[in-house]
Amino acid sequence: MPEPSRPVDRASGAEPATAPRARLSTAPLPPLDTVPPPWPGELVKGRGGQVFVRRTPWSGPPGEPGDDAPRERALYVHGLGGASTNWTDLAALLAVRFDGWALDLPGFGRSHPPARGSYSLRGHVATVVDVLERVAAEPGEAAGRPVHLLGNSLGGLASLFVAARRPDLVASLTLVSPAMPVYRVPPVFSRQLPLLLLPGVPALAERRLAGVPPEQQVRGMVQMCFGDPRRVPRERLDEAVEEMRERAGQPWALRALTRSMRGLITSYLRVGAANAWRVARALQPPTLVVWGDRDRLVDPALAPRLAAAVPDGRLLMLDGVGHVAMLEAPEPTARAVLALAEDAVGEVAVTGPEARAS
Repeated sequence: MPEPSRPVDRASGAEPATAPRARLSTAPLPPLDTVPPPWPGELVKGRGGQVFVRRTPWSGPPGEPGDDAPRERALYVHGLGGASTNWTDLAALLAVRFDGWALDLPGFGRSHPPARGSYSLRGHVATVVDVLERVAAEPGEAAGRPVHLLGNSLGGLASLFVAARRPDLVASLTLVSPAMPVYRVPPVFSRQLPLLLLPGVPALAERRLAGVPPEQQVRGMVQMCFGDPRRVPRERLDEAVEEMRERAGQPWALRALTRSMRGLITSYLRVGAANAWRVARALQPPTLVVWGDRDRLVDPALAPRLAAAVPDGRLLMLDGVGHVAMLEAPEPTARAVLALAEDAVGEVAVTGPEARAS
């Protein structure tokens, strides 16, 4: 018999249901009383070209020997216009349980452009699968086991497709404000965004962006991405400006941004089995959806719909937080991710605070 039809939200394609609130782990975490510098990394060869991958080594529980502590692996995937450094603080907290790897998608951060010059969502998905296979195969404890996959924005959407394509590689999935398909343009982008689909317009956008000073680009990014820009430490702003200056010297940097945006919009036009909402309803790994209620880039109203669409989904909504919860609210995000990992292996910890954080 055919599956009974369910009411579907016209904007998202997801059924308007409820999802369990995420549990927050009570595991001890190291204090983030200082701003850690970006983790070191290196260029690694993949099938689509060279990508830069940073490594956050496992630390174990703070103040304990940690001989019997869980030691798993995690891969972090940044969003549009971001880089592996977006995960510096969260990876430091999750190092109590995870050996962490964070990649720069092709053309972003310190990664080279893709070998074939394509910035499609499908290409980014292939890159994440490539790095995920590499992380899982690294020698040492947890070698050969599935990896915890975390993605933000564009990286969240790519991670969703990765988890659907290769569930054997994914122990759990965390989606931080993923760029799920919507069929109206967010006001912050203006009505000119769909013009990127027209021939020649991405090149024009690149030329205009090239004339914006790095400091102004960072200010604009912070205003768009953070619920409260005052939460950004001065050190992080200085690092972001330095990254923008570094990217200004890369001839492919602006092309990666505009063409990846174009690829993202194009992916929204997929229907049938290739539609991201349909893919979400078939996900196998346990999934955590994290969203800030001040997200200006992706509508927070999509959060409960996505968490409800995923078969084993749970939701963490963060008060006063914007599009990049891993940067703006790393501790509650880390506690929800750790609880997801604990539950995935059947560990029952003492129930922590409810998953509505401030």
